[in-house]
Amino acid sequence: MTSQNTDRLHQLGLSGMATALDRQRGLPAFMGLGFDERLATLIDAESSAREDRRLKRILKLAKLKTQAMPEDIDFRNGRGLDRAMVADLLTCDWIERGRNGIITGPCGAGKTWLTCALGMQAARNGFPVLYHRVSLLLEAMALAHQDGSISKLRATLAKARLLILDDFGLARFSPRGKQDLLEILDARVGAQSTIIAGQLPFQDWHDHIDEPALADAILDRIMHTSFRLELTGESMRRLKSGD
Repeated sequence: MTSQNTDRLHQLGLSGMATALDRQRGLPAFMGLGFDERLATLIDAESSAREDRRLKRILKLAKLKTQAMPEDIDFRNGRGLDRAMVADLLTCDWIERGRNGIITGPCGAGKTWLTCALGMQAARNGFPVLYHRVSLLLEAMALAHQDGSISKLRATLAKARLLILDDFGLARFSPRGKQDLLEILDARVGAQSTIIAGQLPFQDWHDHIDEPALADAILDRIMHTSFRLELTGESMRRLKSGD
């Protein structure tokens, strides 16, 4: 009968519960539980299994550059990280409210790692996440304009509750790229969150875009509802290597 129950649970899509039932079989600690208590453990097992599967799906689609864990954020002195602010960000309330983020700092300061840690926390909270390097995304959009798949790509971007745009400012924008960036941000205003990270200081972004009207429009979409983090200090790569 137990084997039949396990099979039925699998057929019903309750694989977490089925696995837990198999593990409990013959264990005295579980045999001694009442019906409601044992049922509760099976329900908890199914809930945990579903959460694990959902997180794996989100992370597979997110394509985070690194699997950074929020609990490993380094708060050593000189990094420019405020514990209270980061703790607030890890609640993901800012994503619920459709706020944005701007993270800047020198090469090696840990910008990408930190954005991915925030992305991991968002995924843990069930928010769809996407990570892109700005230059590669705009190249992909340029190709999508040519082959007619731009609507599909825009729809994919729109599904992300958190869009991470990394390495802003490393390459010059094409005229089409500036317009695409504006359209990406405009579609997300007030409803979905975007983090833009890069070495270029924020005060230089307007000049980097190099077209006043579009620069004003792009920055207007991001700056008024954004938290700002400016990382400082030594290269985290150098510190970890021990050089």
